[in-house]
Amino acid sequence: MKPDSTSGVRILSIKKKVNILLILSLFMSGIYTLQSFAGEVELLMTPEMVSAIPEHQRVVVDTRSSWKFVLSHIPGAINLGDWQEFTHTVNGVKGLLKEEKSFIADKLGPLGVSSDKIIVIYGEPNDPWRTDGRFFWMFERYGFQRVALLDGGLAGWKQAGKKIQRGRQNSTLQSNLTTSNINLNNQVIADKVLIKKVLLDKNFRIIDNRIRKEFDGTTPYGSPRGGHIPNAIHIHWPKFFQTNGNLKTLPALNSLLDQNGIRPDQEIIVYCTGGVRSAMAYFVFRYMGFKVRNYDGSWWDWSRSSFPIEVNG
Repeated sequence: MKPDSTSGVRILSIKKKVNILLILSLFMSGIYTLQSFAGEVELLMTPEMVSAIPEHQRVVVDTRSSWKFVLSHIPGAINLGDWQEFTHTVNGVKGLLKEEKSFIADKLGPLGVSSDKIIVIYGEPNDPWRTDGRFFWMFERYGFQRVALLDGGLAGWKQAGKKIQRGRQNSTLQSNLTTSNINLNNQVIADKVLIKKVLLDKNFRIIDNRIRKEFDGTTPYGSPRGGHIPNAIHIHWPKFFQTNGNLKTLPALNSLLDQNGIRPDQEIIVYCTGGVRSAMAYFVFRYMGFKVRNYDGSWWDWSRSSFPIEVNG
């Protein structure tokens, strides 16, 4: 039996409703996807997680040397290969982070960095200084609140079968980053005055992330005195990572901290020679939920002061 004109209208109406519902479903799905990247982000990201972020909502930062970047990098990444470009020397102390807001805006704005984008940082697992950790801490010190680290770095990206780009970085649009967008985060940085004040405070733990010989007293980087900060615990930063450069599991990390008498309720201060290796330890403690500060002056600063030191052997 053929439908009459009234039933035909009803059928057409139903089809329209189905189409409208499908369109609304896709629209709401798009909104959900945008919202899912609008709040807090995971501090440690897999290649799959990074790929899922729309390109206009992220800035991928390659922290390797410029020549390595040219050979291969994550598509669309920007290159900030020299951490020292963001430092200056004050009273003979090297490695101190530059904190002038005009410098920060002028340096990062032309690269498309803005406070509303997710900043994903990567390096390479076999870097003995792991400068990607330094850049992670630097962005948090500069007040950016949506910063993440790519687990396994570029090697992990390649192992996941992700695309690689070669050549110089693409031209990027100037972001709206200005000095008014930059609010330095004083909760993530330490100096020698603070450390001296809490040396005997059981609510703080000071962690030395250099190699054991430096902790014991050698000075391979020209420090005027050798040794370590009194009561500091030695944990060489690679102990937080697997041999492939991926971060160890939370149970393994918790076991490492338990072995060193570190409690979750303690505030952590990490240091090394110039706040680079320790910045990777800073990331690990941040990932584990600790309140943690990185001492950017580190041993270059402490060894030049009149503050006490300890030497082993």
